[in-house]
Amino acid sequence: MALPRAEVLFGDSPEAPALSKAEVSSRFDELMSAVDNAPGRVLGPGDVVQAFAEGRGISFDQQPTTAYGALTKSLSSPELVKGLSAESLASITGALDELKAQQPDLVKDITTSSPVAGGLVAFDLEAPAKMLTPRPTPLRNRIPRKRGIGLSHRFKVISGFTGTGTGGVGNSHPGIQDATQNNFAPGGASNGLYYARGPKISYAGYDKNVAYSQFSVSDQVTWSAQYAGQGYQDIRQLSRTSLMYSSMLLEERMLLMGRGTSGNGFLGALAAPTGLTVTARAAVAGETAVSGAGANVYVKVTSDAGDFGQSVLTSAANVAVSAGDVVVVKVTLPTGATGMRVYVSTGSTDPGDASRYFAGRSGVNTFVLQGALPTSGVAASTVTGDTSAFASGYDGILPICTGPESGYASRLNAGFSTENPGVEYQNCFVSLYDSVKGDPDRVLQNGADRKQLSDALKVSSSSNYRMTITQDQLTGVTIGDVVNTIINEVTGKGVSVEVHPWMPQGSSVVLSDTLPIPDSEVSDVWSVFNVQDLMGIDWPVSQFAFESSSYWFGTLLCYAPAWNGAVTGIKKQ
Repeated sequence: MALPRAEVLFGDSPEAPALSKAEVSSRFDELMSAVDNAPGRVLGPGDVVQAFAEGRGISFDQQPTTAYGALTKSLSSPELVKGLSAESLASITGALDELKAQQPDLVKDITTSSPVAGGLVAFDLEAPAKMLTPRPTPLRNRIPRKRGIGLSHRFKVISGFTGTGTGGVGNSHPGIQDATQNNFAPGGASNGLYYARGPKISYAGYDKNVAYSQFSVSDQVTWSAQYAGQGYQDIRQLSRTSLMYSSMLLEERMLLMGRGTSGNGFLGALAAPTGLTVTARAAVAGETAVSGAGANVYVKVTSDAGDFGQSVLTSAANVAVSAGDVVVVKVTLPTGATGMRVYVSTGSTDPGDASRYFAGRSGVNTFVLQGALPTSGVAASTVTGDTSAFASGYDGILPICTGPESGYASRLNAGFSTENPGVEYQNCFVSLYDSVKGDPDRVLQNGADRKQLSDALKVSSSSNYRMTITQDQLTGVTIGDVVNTIINEVTGKGVSVEVHPWMPQGSSVVLSDTLPIPDSEVSDVWSVFNVQDLMGIDWPVSQFAFESSSYWFGTLLCYAPAWNGAVTGIKKQ
């Protein structure tokens, strides 16, 4: 059935004059207003069940929204009125009115911020806590771990014999000729017995003794933290897991960049940089002029040893600056340094190390001070001694590959070549092959440096590199390229290029996992020897806390440093 027309719904008797459209609209608005103002309430399933259980209909009376309103409505219920005398009811009502004046919260609405600031609401807290904690340990996962005993690991090396061209042993010609012995006089005579034999060969070798060191980190969970966390997360389990991963991550960094002290037979502390100079020049495109500088800028630097420390400070160098200038810091870095750390202060006179703050790190021998100079942070006064080497430590891969026993170490102090991309590593391959017939397996780089090497292909002026998009790739083309292998132009072997997550920018190593010598007695060039591998200890409870520690006792060995190398000083473009 069709709905009646609006004139019929809102009009008068059929005999009355027809309403205008404005009058019909006005009467419709009045109807909607009356509907909106009709008593109403939001019902839940419990309200309906309760109403039917009590044998009554749904009440649409206005419900109280404050504590005072709820108490007042309760006092007016028939059951309460019947049970109290008029005097008692009046006394309660009067007391409630007095309390209303003294406690304003009684007349507040119940909202998400009232009567308490946090609201009478539940917390939608998801358990457990999310672990946004990167923990890659590629070296620890790859390097073989072997059993050690005692206080150090020893082995002997034959580094060369006549004909190998290694170990400093020279070559001798093996040719011989027939000879006739005519004098067989007894020993001691003027013409002794002659043997027609070739010359004796020579040998070179050395002993190696690598000390073991002890390592440990600890954690603590108070009783209150453990018991208060029940129902949300096992805090002791979190502590133990974090302790284990922390130990593994710290060992990973030691395997890469640790340094032991010279007293224990390791490379020892890094020297401070030499030849520090600071020069002011006008900022060029891409640079921001120094701001916040006084009449002079004062600079000290240290040799960077990676995540664990740095050398002692140099003496200060200073330069006067003008508006629009940047300051170029330049040094000569010692062997083994992964770069330099720069500390800067400013003023008409040198304010001293307490006011000289860390300005940044560079993986090369130069650093450009630009923008606002730091006025807070890590002060140079905190560098009170060398922290590049540790008595309880060993030499990691970077120090070994840049040290005196390495097969190749080059500091570029420049970006990768775009004329001949990868030539820096080809030079390393040539040197390793010439010296020991090395044939390395992989290159470890910082992520930014691998990108730079990949980008060098795209901007290369050489015609030896070309990217081709085939017809089926005209849509949905993948953008980007990455170098994952460098072909050793000496041996023809593909050398894997990998990113190490903790490699300092500016440094890279070229590693051999095995030797190209079948009977070398070296199954793995790099090995970890542990008297005790990583273990966890739960200490007896001696206070209101659960305490745990990790412990391991060992060292890193490189049997053949000369089959490895390093390319450092890679400038970040």
